[in-house]
Amino acid sequence: MTVASHAAQSFTGAILHTPDIPAGATQDRSGHVVAGDPALLIRAADVDDVRHAVRLAARERLSVVVRGAGTGLAGGAAAGAGALVLDVSGLNRIVELSADDELAVVEPGVAATTLDAAASEVGLRYAPDPASAAISTIGGNIATNAGGLRCVKYGVTSDAVLGLSVVLADGTLVHTGRRTAKGVAGLDLTSLFTGSEGTLGVIVSATVRLQPIPVRTVTIAAYFDEVETAAAASAAVLAARVRPAMLELLDAGSLREAQDLLRVRGRDAGAFVVAQTDGFGADAEAAAVRACFARFTSRVSVEEDPAAAEALLAVRRAALPALERHGRVLIEDIAVPRSRIARAVRRISAIARDHDSTIFTFGHAGDGNLHPIIVIPPDDDDAGARAQGAAAEIFATALELGGTITGEHGVGLLKRDWLARELGPDALRLQRTIRQAVDPGGLFNPGKVF
Repeated sequence: MTVASHAAQSFTGAILHTPDIPAGATQDRSGHVVAGDPALLIRAADVDDVRHAVRLAARERLSVVVRGAGTGLAGGAAAGAGALVLDVSGLNRIVELSADDELAVVEPGVAATTLDAAASEVGLRYAPDPASAAISTIGGNIATNAGGLRCVKYGVTSDAVLGLSVVLADGTLVHTGRRTAKGVAGLDLTSLFTGSEGTLGVIVSATVRLQPIPVRTVTIAAYFDEVETAAAASAAVLAARVRPAMLELLDAGSLREAQDLLRVRGRDAGAFVVAQTDGFGADAEAAAVRACFARFTSRVSVEEDPAAAEALLAVRRAALPALERHGRVLIEDIAVPRSRIARAVRRISAIARDHDSTIFTFGHAGDGNLHPIIVIPPDDDDAGARAQGAAAEIFATALELGGTITGEHGVGLLKRDWLARELGPDALRLQRTIRQAVDPGGLFNPGKVF
């Protein structure tokens, strides 16, 4: 009896073996390819399917690579020979939504926008707002501790996760965290699994915090002659002790490409910054943001109409898909101290020139998280090597400025070699020890992260 036919006796969801596994199920949005074909693809329909899949993989000496929507950007969901691909996108129920406790219990396949829409019916929202919110899943967001447009004020995904249900390497289902607003009983296992990139277990449920929908939101848009000036203006907002809900930056190329993709009539500018303030003090904060921007440019506007504001945000969200039209892209994800944003942007511009590479820069200026996107044209045989050299210098720049090689996309496969440089040998050894203690057989996502 084959592994696939044996598995079919235990599963509710669909099972595919090697010849029938679609190519797209072995990669994520990074496009990274791992050698060989996975042995099985299991599309889990419920938690029992996940537990059976993990036990099957352990028995057949297969590794487990978990995937949701496949929107990861670091190769974390890439799978090759000897892997069982475990697709949990079918676990997509909102199990509970409590308006009184301002929380929701969701399965990993739920999209952030789906939860946000459901919460809005009772005057609440799910604050984490990654640019991929409409297509990525909350399970994947938790696995990478995704950030997003609103994280400057509301924090990243981990700030919204109260508790998790996780299937461990022996098939045991454990529950971490709580439903209360605070609690310190035992070690913080919820934080341990959040951001673990599928290396410790399979997230099958999450209890997440919801926030009241702000009573008022104001959007401020500014256009600058140079991206370095835009970065300096963004830093000035933060230095003024203003905490907008959102502070996003696009350089000239990203702005142009996004507007072209959306077919909207936009402005020509060296850079674009869009900010939002919200809550009872939205107007006062908006005035402060506008005053900061006005020190650097006269092209500042304040927008209160929700539809017009959403059109401005759509330009920011369209930046990456607009660039993906032009070939393979290396999607980098550094973060630096917020006071050093302008220095990082200047250095990225110089790296592009030094390596004869086309680099577009956009990102979350409010928390120093920049996304330098290196486009590799399909008709340039040497562009890939130049891009890799540029990426290495971008990572080195982030560390030199006291930053990190990844602010929200994770390490996956693509940044594994750089993790040791950031953490140092002792911290890396400790992380490996923890991973081995939780997954002694190395079942989950081997070769990823560290």
